[in-house]
Amino acid sequence: MAAIHATLFAVLLLLAALFPAQARAAEDIRRTNGAINTTAGAEYGRLTTTNGGIRLADGITAGPAATTNGSINAGNDVTGERLATVNGSIRVGERARIAGDVQTVNGSILVGRGGRVGGDVHTVNGAIGLVATEVGGDIDISNGDLTIGVGSHVRGGVHVHKPGANWMPVRVSTRRQRVIIGPGAVVDGPLVFEREVVLYVHETARIGAVTGAQPVPYATPTAPPRGGE
Repeated sequence: MAAIHATLFAVLLLLAALFPAQARAAEDIRRTNGAINTTAGAEYGRLTTTNGGIRLADGITAGPAATTNGSINAGNDVTGERLATVNGSIRVGERARIAGDVQTVNGSILVGRGGRVGGDVHTVNGAIGLVATEVGGDIDISNGDLTIGVGSHVRGGVHVHKPGANWMPVRVSTRRQRVIIGPGAVVDGPLVFEREVVLYVHETARIGAVTGAQPVPYATPTAPPRGGE
C-alpha cells in the first residue's frame, strides 16, 4: 500500500510540473488610479481601473476589461470577455476573440483584421472601424464615421442614433457622417439612420433593409474621397 501511495504522489508531482498554469487561478487586477499593463501570453481574470488605461498584451486571455477614464489597447491574438470604457478609445489588434460587447461613450473603436466580437460594438461620440471582422451583434453609433471594412460581417444590424438633449459635446458638427460598407462586407440585419448620413455601399457588399438613407454604390477599392459632405 505504501508503494502505491508513493507512486500516486509521484504522479501528482509530475502533473503539477507539467501543467503549472492549471493549478493557479487567473489573476484579477483591480485599481482605482493607475494604468493596467499585462504580460504577453499570460492569463488574467477581471481587469478594472477607474482612472487609467488598460493594455492587453499579445496572446493574453482575460476576463472583462473595463475602465472609466482611459483607453483600452489590445494587441494581436487576444482572447477576452468584454471591453468597456467611458472616456477613451478602444484599439484591438488582429485575430482577437472578444466574447461579449466592445463599447465606449466618448471615443473611437477599431478592430483589426480577423477579429471576432460576439456581442455589440457601441460608441456615442467617436468613429468605428472594422477590418475583416465578424460582429455577432449590432453596431450602434451616434456621432462619428462608420467603416465596415473589406470582408467584415455584421450578423446584426446598424443603428445610427439621433443625439439626445443631453448629448456631449455640446457643439454639433454640421458635417454629415460617412457610413462605408466595404468590398465583400455583409450586414445581415437592418440599417436604421435617425440622422443624415452619406451611405456608401460597395457593389460586392450585401446589406439588409435601409431606413433613413439612400445607398450610394461604388466599385473602387476604397470609398470616394470626402467632398462637400
